[in-house]
Amino acid sequence: MGSFELDLGAVEREIADTEDASGEVVLGVLDGDTGAAEWQRLVRDGAVLVLSVDGELRDLASGFARDVRDMGGHLVHFRGFLIVTPPGVLIDTDRLE
Repeated sequence: MGSFELDLGAVEREIADTEDASGEVVLGVLDGDTGAAEWQRLVRDGAVLVLSVDGELRDLASGFARDVRDMGGHLVHFRGFLIVTPPGVLIDTDRLE
């Protein structure tokens, strides 16, 4: 896998402009060790999750992805990472096209 830079500063600035966001960016590994309820709580509290996917994404995210979407959050799988944002924090993918 090649080198990849993620501009966490831009993510933090974006969520700082959102009233409901906690201003926290949580880096983690989505490998089944952390329960779905913990990921849901973090997003509900306004955190942005940047999770390295270690395994089958569909299986690993199935416990919380629908709930995040139902609460108005967003999920994007990008280069081996799952980016999860709370309601009001959009993930702009326009530059990927």
